[in-house]
Amino acid sequence: MPIPNLCRAVWLGDVDYQKAYDLQLSLVEKVLSGQEPNTLLMLEHPHVYTKGRLSKDSDVLLTEEELAAKGIPVYETDRGGQVTYHGPGQLVVYPIVNLKDWGGPVKYVRALEQVVIATLTEMGITANCESGNTGVWTSQGKLAAIGVKISRGIAFHGFALNVNTDLAYYQNIIPCGIADRPVTSMASILGQPVDIELVRYGMVYQFGREFGWRMEGGVLV
Repeated sequence: MPIPNLCRAVWLGDVDYQKAYDLQLSLVEKVLSGQEPNTLLMLEHPHVYTKGRLSKDSDVLLTEEELAAKGIPVYETDRGGQVTYHGPGQLVVYPIVNLKDWGGPVKYVRALEQVVIATLTEMGITANCESGNTGVWTSQGKLAAIGVKISRGIAFHGFALNVNTDLAYYQNIIPCGIADRPVTSMASILGQPVDIELVRYGMVYQFGREFGWRMEGGVLV
């Protein structure tokens, strides 16, 4: 049986969206049954647009032909939220964690926001959450998007933080259904490329601190 209050942090590198989704579903079952501990998957995706349960077709501004020409797939997902972009230079974090003794969906999303905000603070960026707008924001725009699903008490999907992201890809969508607010990145705010490995380490520390879990590095068998 997994050790109580333990969370394993795993860096996967560059992973196709569908492969990462299938891995999450497999881990949901294993965390639920107690075969595996709570797990924090960290990775980057190739260019992809994903649509949450509240997405509208009009939130993707390109036609199917234009998307195909650019080589960017679009996935319908079962997470909350609307359409967003994932791609190189963005840190994607998928916590597959048991919330049965921890708290409900609203508390969980607020906690994820605080994890990101604390991580950014350590990197010299002032960020905040906004009432009515899920995610993490700065004076220059939205920096992190959050979309989760909770099934039988196990959370999956998660959040994406723009570290060195090419923001041009957001021009092809209405990010999270918000047309009048810009999207930014850590590199844009700081005026230089950011070491994504340092961001990962900070994220793991702040995740454990916020949730009260002991974090350990690990690999998937």
